[in-house]
Amino acid sequence: MARVLIVPCGCRGRALARELVAAGHAVRGTTRDPARTEAIAAAGAEPYVGDPDRIGTLMGALAGVTVVCWLFGRVPDPDLHGGRLRMLLFKLVDTPVRGVVYETALPAGEAIARDAAERWRIPVEVVAAGGARAAVDRLLGL
Repeated sequence: MARVLIVPCGCRGRALARELVAAGHAVRGTTRDPARTEAIAAAGAEPYVGDPDRIGTLMGALAGVTVVCWLFGRVPDPDLHGGRLRMLLFKLVDTPVRGVVYETALPAGEAIARDAAERWRIPVEVVAAGGARAAVDRLLGL
């Protein structure tokens, strides 16, 4: 069993949370909107309010987390696939996180994720939207 952090835990994130919980994992899901915490809890995940545009607000969510899923594959926001992703990966160096699933939307984000994997030896799985479940299993050696 591992703890997986899903950023963000919208509709697709909650579907992933349900699958991971059914497989015996603990899941924490993030949202910017406190009103959405009930939907995250209903999916079996522990809700966490944090804003991916302010990476510092996500740091508390990393406690005890083994894998982070950055699920912005359908959000072509250059900041979320650029500076925010870079900052998150940099901050992960001194945490218990042992793998990252990056759902790619922009080539620059994939390059950042692969650079972090090389530079800091953080295992990274780069996937298209919808490929996170199998990537979590690969990172956990399942």
